[in-house]
Amino acid sequence: MKIFILPLQIKLNINFMKNILLFLSLILPFLGPAQQIIEGSIIHDGMQRDYILYIPDNYSGNESVPLILNYHGYTSTAYEQMYYGDFRSIADTAGFLPVHPQGSLYLGITHWNVGGWTIGSTVDDVGFSDALIDSLLAEYNIDPLRVYATGMSNGGFMSFLLACQLSEKIAAIASVAGSMTPETYDPCNPVHPTPILQIHSIDDPLVPYSGASWTKPIDDALQYWVDYNNCFGLPTVTALPDIDPNDGSTVELIVYHDGDSGTNVEHYKITGGGHTWPGNAIGGPGTNYDIDASVEIWKFFMRYDLNGSVIPTGLETISENDFDIEVYPNPFSSFTTIRFQDLKENAVITLYNSVGESIVAYRFSGNEFILKRNALPAGLYFFQIADNGKFSTSGKLIVQ
Repeated sequence: MKIFILPLQIKLNINFMKNILLFLSLILPFLGPAQQIIEGSIIHDGMQRDYILYIPDNYSGNESVPLILNYHGYTSTAYEQMYYGDFRSIADTAGFLPVHPQGSLYLGITHWNVGGWTIGSTVDDVGFSDALIDSLLAEYNIDPLRVYATGMSNGGFMSFLLACQLSEKIAAIASVAGSMTPETYDPCNPVHPTPILQIHSIDDPLVPYSGASWTKPIDDALQYWVDYNNCFGLPTVTALPDIDPNDGSTVELIVYHDGDSGTNVEHYKITGGGHTWPGNAIGGPGTNYDIDASVEIWKFFMRYDLNGSVIPTGLETISENDFDIEVYPNPFSSFTTIRFQDLKENAVITLYNSVGESIVAYRFSGNEFILKRNALPAGLYFFQIADNGKFSTSGKLIVQ
């Protein structure tokens, strides 16, 4: 029987979480036949370092796929993070590999050595992460341009540390209820514009939004990356729908656009929430349910690789199979125009959401199609265009 050390961020509901995690540990072996949970380890600095890799049923090894490093919180474990900050169902559809590294013990407590309250630890967690990426790249068909880092609390701090000290391998990061310690912030030395997503409650009782001696204020951490990425200084601020009025919290999305290489710095700012992973069913008190952090993180990551944005912005010309089109504006908030080089007859444009589900299809003729936002929520979409029943071209759209 596996005994879990409960993470600090969910001790407010300790008995409930004990029962949930015990139940999950019992059902763990009974996954579908094609899905795999692999408990692995590597030796780094003479120490065995463990991890848990989830392989979705759609992974064949024939095509390179993204990798997400998902770091647990202080006192927590890789297993707990696999359930708490859960990407598995998304990976089953989107086809990436989530890996959950295990922190080592410092003063008897699992941790990531990020400075701040972990000063005194001598473990090299950046080196461990670097070696883990290399080990997985050697064993699995992973796209080295699409390696991302995320995590909860101490794991969010770890993601920022990697953006500063291992950015040559990290395409983008997302921090949930974490920030940058002074030891991360002051010597930060990224080597490329880095997309940053921060999810944090202004009422977080454990990692204060306004900062402390051991953690930078969230606004300072965001501003560092806005400046480094050379983003446009005035953000767009959107109040998101209060989907679950019973959770006692609301969310604003703050986006700094148009950084170098197409990078954004984005922030889901929660009012009334706690130190939790939004959207998780076992999140406990203070959990916001207006967003699903795992979904939003993947939607953010999939827009970038190590070279920056993979999404066309502004006026974009797409040429495929002698079928040239222009798309503008992109991103858009009300409508976008898709203009063709020549006339089309009975062409079909199909719109898909970020996980590949078909939403709507339109038939049109002519050399221009105007796609209205209507009731589409903000996010990433894909389109495919067929001319007389033959697939011709595809692209991506961002709705703001």
